[in-house]
Amino acid sequence: MAKYTREDIQRLAQEENVKFIRLQFTDILGTIKNVEIPVSQLEKALDNKMMFDGSSIEGFVRIEESDMYLYPDLSTWVVFPWTAEKGKVARLICDIYTPEGKPFDGDPRNNLRRVLKEMTDLGFTNFNLGPEPEFFLFKLDEKGEPTLELNDNGGYFDLAPTDLGENCRRDIVLELEEMGFEIEASHHEVAPGQHEIDFKYADALTACDQIQTFKLVVKTIARKHGLHATFMPKPLFGVNGSGMHCNLSLFKDGQNAFYEPSGDLELSDTARQFIAGIIKHAPNFTAITNPTVNSYKRLVPGYEAPCYVAWSASNRSPLVRIPASRGLSTRIEVRSVDPAANPYLAMAVLLKAGLDGVKNKLTPPAPVDRNIYVMSREERLAEGIIDLPATLAIAIDQLQADEVLTSGLGEHILEHFIEAKEIEWDMFRTAVHPWEREQYIKMY
Repeated sequence: MAKYTREDIQRLAQEENVKFIRLQFTDILGTIKNVEIPVSQLEKALDNKMMFDGSSIEGFVRIEESDMYLYPDLSTWVVFPWTAEKGKVARLICDIYTPEGKPFDGDPRNNLRRVLKEMTDLGFTNFNLGPEPEFFLFKLDEKGEPTLELNDNGGYFDLAPTDLGENCRRDIVLELEEMGFEIEASHHEVAPGQHEIDFKYADALTACDQIQTFKLVVKTIARKHGLHATFMPKPLFGVNGSGMHCNLSLFKDGQNAFYEPSGDLELSDTARQFIAGIIKHAPNFTAITNPTVNSYKRLVPGYEAPCYVAWSASNRSPLVRIPASRGLSTRIEVRSVDPAANPYLAMAVLLKAGLDGVKNKLTPPAPVDRNIYVMSREERLAEGIIDLPATLAIAIDQLQADEVLTSGLGEHILEHFIEAKEIEWDMFRTAVHPWEREQYIKMY
């Protein structure tokens, strides 16, 4: 993470011919918001004096208490490379504060900082995240609206000419690298039109900032190629959906706390306890890690997405997998998360779940090395394997019943998240869908 002073940023803005600065933040639902200011107002922004109307943001505050302040995190300064034509646009990610100078309870980024403090209180120094976000590319129509027409028929790791998204994906990678991302891999995914770009792990807060920036870059560059990029978990029936596998590790004084050379699978007690916490709370954090009605169309058997709560070191069907790397790279991969999740809230609940396992020295169930998708329900129950929630409504109920996770969100975020998601579910539940008409309009 770069360390900038306010003088550095003022100098860089002048040297780079920056004309506008986006003061960026994320609402409770994970949507990126920003207040754009001319460079003449940069000093005011660096003094933490820029205000915005919090009552206009989903789940923030009521109209009678609307004033909010944006406190820029100077380490997040970046210039958008694609904005050079009439003076560049730069970005600073902000934390949100009340007029009293206190961190706002409804700010997902501030909330993650609060949970990370619990981690440091236990003696750990870092919670690292390596995300693997997937997305689809669809063609735009003549009005610039997304269609359901894919731009390729590629499959996993395919090359051109089958993978016609290759040039777009390459341009995305180049833009990200110019912005300081360290890209580790870029490839076509299993479904036609589906892609994945992996970037190097970072501490959780920085990685969440990177996920939000990544989404913005992907959508911006895709549009320049006449394409619409979507992080919707399951845009098409009958093919794989998009996940965002999260590789997690705890560090203590520069050492990976999950690694123990003499341990079974070379995993430490801390790693096993963390896994146990994830397994224990998995059905209950799913509302946060898989937050849309559509998310549950992905969590079904047959499309490589986990729908059963189990773990393994050699199996890609469980919720938690242990990748083969060891030493500093020892990590657990939580495979259920999808890219519609608000990353700050997702990391808050995953960390709370794992730390609950560590604090209470929980023991994980035995690993499952069979293909769970081909096991019968009776076989799964005999192994103690339970299902993830099948709908958003079930997931909401299970989240609310989990005191550990709800404390990791805080009262404000929990209340407004639940309210928004209950409205979303009710709109879906009461809508009449094309499938229903196809099935019933002639039959009855």
